[in-house]
Amino acid sequence: MLVRMTFPETAPYGHGMLETGDGDDRIYWEVCGNPDGKPAVVVHGGPGSGAGPSWRRYFDPARYRVVLFDQRGCGRSKPSASDVETGLAANTTHHLIADMEPLRKHLGIANWLVFGGSWGATLGLAYAQAHPDRVTALVLFSVTTTSRAEVDWITEGVRVHFPEAWAAFRDAACPRAGERLVDAYARLLADPDPAIREEAARTWCRWEDTHVRAPGTPLVEDFGDPEYADPIFRMTFARLVTHYWRHAAWLKEGQLLDGLRKLVGIPGVLITGGHDLSSPPDPARALAAGWPGCELVVIDDAGHGLGHPGMGEAAQAALDRFVCD
Repeated sequence: MLVRMTFPETAPYGHGMLETGDGDDRIYWEVCGNPDGKPAVVVHGGPGSGAGPSWRRYFDPARYRVVLFDQRGCGRSKPSASDVETGLAANTTHHLIADMEPLRKHLGIANWLVFGGSWGATLGLAYAQAHPDRVTALVLFSVTTTSRAEVDWITEGVRVHFPEAWAAFRDAACPRAGERLVDAYARLLADPDPAIREEAARTWCRWEDTHVRAPGTPLVEDFGDPEYADPIFRMTFARLVTHYWRHAAWLKEGQLLDGLRKLVGIPGVLITGGHDLSSPPDPARALAAGWPGCELVVIDDAGHGLGHPGMGEAAQAALDRFVCD
């Protein structure tokens, strides 16, 4: 594999807000690259991380027309989930899938490549299975399917690797008898007392940072990821992640595996880190085994996300290949 740096950051040549038709929900979108290039859509992670400018750097701006959007309630979309008054009833996987189609039509795009990671891999797969005729290829990394088993691993099972940090995470939740930790945090994040909400968001994000952060990452305040130092980002992220995870993304058990038949004829590349504790390789392996035309790339020494050596290079190599199709 050719290893090189990502492309220089490019500024959007178009942006706007898309009305969803659900109350006040509006989706921020932007387009960059070549207006006549191959269309691609970025499906960010989280849920709630937002589509920051670093995503643009994996696409050749001379050959791709790249669409980025902030999913409901996060980033520049409105209203923000950081406000406890912002309801989440109309913020589900099915709503996010539904948002992508009017955005595609608004931009006059017939079909596009789907690029996403972590939670974005779940949403990207769900979108592709709902609208296979609109997808030319998928490039997904740090692959998840957001099953109940995966949520239980990331909130409870992975404690075997971080016992002290997990004990602090559990104790701060004060779970009721029989209550899952993800449900306990969702309850705290809806508490009338803002101090309780803020402490729950900080503790949740500290745990996320613990199992995602690469060893040796310098700390900003008490986080490796500087975004977590922003209280608005923390609250947005914590509310949306717990909301989606406690409902297993509103997907039926095994739905994304059962729906792989809908992807026959659509090429895909799944990239996973062999040392990824946040999203272990098992879901990616299962998806690749049942998806003809899918390539599985395992970067043995990598963890979670494109920042690990080999992960970004593999993603860019796949994007460079598909732009020629």
